[in-house]
Amino acid sequence: MAFINNPNYQHGSTDKIGVLLTNLGTPDAPTPKALKRYLKQFLSDPRVVEVPRLLWWFILNGVILQIRPRRSAKAYATVFTEQGSPLLFHTRAQAEAIANEFTKDGRTDVVVDFAMRYGNPSFASVLDAMFAKGVRKILVLPLYPQYSASTSASTFDELAANFSKRRWLPDLRFISHYHDDSGYITACAERIKQHWAEHGRADKLLFSYHGIPKRYLLNGDPYHCECYKTSRLIAEALELNKDDYMTTFQSRFGREEWLKPYTDHTLKALPGQGVKSVQLFCPGFAADCLETIEEIGEENREYFIEAGGADYQYISALNDRPAHISALYQLIKQNLQGWQVTEEPERAERASKLAAAKGY
Repeated sequence: MAFINNPNYQHGSTDKIGVLLTNLGTPDAPTPKALKRYLKQFLSDPRVVEVPRLLWWFILNGVILQIRPRRSAKAYATVFTEQGSPLLFHTRAQAEAIANEFTKDGRTDVVVDFAMRYGNPSFASVLDAMFAKGVRKILVLPLYPQYSASTSASTFDELAANFSKRRWLPDLRFISHYHDDSGYITACAERIKQHWAEHGRADKLLFSYHGIPKRYLLNGDPYHCECYKTSRLIAEALELNKDDYMTTFQSRFGREEWLKPYTDHTLKALPGQGVKSVQLFCPGFAADCLETIEEIGEENREYFIEAGGADYQYISALNDRPAHISALYQLIKQNLQGWQVTEEPERAERASKLAAAKGY
């Protein structure tokens, strides 16, 4: 097979360290055509949908991609801005903020960028750009605090697929999860405290996470346990009692059982239990996106109010808030330990002399 080569590499150049932030992805535009392309890539991932491939191919192409793109396009149209989708511009802002932290520390040897697992900017295009800048060591941080095979492992799959086509592989470090990182927990608690300072507290605080099929948990996926640990640690930082908060799971797809309790079912039931005001925070989302803004911010609000609730508040994601950027930066620096790049003034001269001696 033909490999991706590095024909313009200067053997006397100083290598750089790359920091690659990754997130799920977004369509290029809120149109049925763009959604069909995006959903096909997303839902074709065997890590996301663990169903026999031939059966799923017929379901995906014969049913889902004929119906869902138009419906999803309408939803995306409500959140798209001139900067694109929220997930795109928030992730870009996070990468820029972290790059600025390295600059303030005088680290000119570090290149920070971001890529999307599905859609653009793609892994291939961003990795090409980073390697062209001299990156020879790369740290990858998927912005999924809680590990799941459907997210973190899928990210690694895409990296491995890309690297399998390259002649020269970089040194690689991969942060698979950070659900109990102290900086991250503190940033979550501070975000909630900020909201309380502006709006007061509700009867109940819900930590809502993206759901996965219960079958994945039974097969050994640690996601469920890590979500509950995150909730517990944030609650402890907020000095909450067990009755003050709940952990729930949103965004089911298909007919099989997913992780429970379901967020929507919980919100429909709480008013009947005397809970008239709720606040929702989504610790599993490093950046706001369609799912947090539309599903949690709007759709689930209707469920709660229609069931008799009086006050519903969504607490926005950490995005590029200073406490979050500080937490991510410290996490990255911890995982970069030992990867110092030193200038070698004589390196270029030695490389040039060796090339001349060999007749290159």
